[in-house]
Amino acid sequence: MINSETPDQDDQAKVERIVAAGPLGALVLAGTTTAIVIAIWLIFYLVVFMPRAAAP
Repeated sequence: MINSETPDQDDQAKVERIVAAGPLGALVLAGTTTAIVIAIWLIFYLVVFMPRAAAP
């Protein structure tokens, strides 16, 4: 870029700390959505398939 400033050491240190922490937010999001999908599947199973098993 024409007027871009070069990053100073302080900014570079902040970036390195963030990257070193890893993808914690992505893992939390993936775990939460997986738990929601499993809960929906379990509710569907209990509501739809379990009553059929009890029928003669």
